Amino acid sequence: MHEHTTWDGQPISPEKPYGVTIVVYQRTAEGVEFLILHRTGQGEEGDWAWTPPSGARHPGEEVEVCARRELFEETGLEGVPNLTDCGTEDWWVFVTEAPREAEVRLSVEHDRFAWVSPEEACQKCTPDAVSLPLQKIRQVIAHP
Repeated sequence: MHEHTTWDGQPISPEKPYGVTIVVYQRTAEGVEFLILHRTGQGEEGDWAWTPPSGARHPGEEVEVCARRELFEETGLEGVPNLTDCGTEDWWVFVTEAPREAEVRLSVEHDRFAWVSPEEACQKCTPDAVSLPLQKIRQVIAHP
């Protein structure tokens, strides 16, 4: 069962998928880095404190539109995320590569961000519902 509104009172789609996660990565001389966001008011660690950009789908909103909107709202980044098979029927997972010079602009929902190794992202982003898609994408991106 899912909530019918978001934390800020916006309605959530009654149809699946209820929302999306967008795994944002960049390639550096040292390897691949994932973008993770820290939720405002959460402790330093623990479930849901750190997550990739993600959010609920509005009623009637196309899933791809939701992914682009959430990416922009939470990070200021624009792009066309690509759907992966790493999500579930309830929550779809997309992936997009950000250029090295990308400027991240956070929403009020987050108080900081970090570019970290895929391994660190998997450790920080809990519970398993968040880390498992990261682990799958890490295998594909980090070792093409």
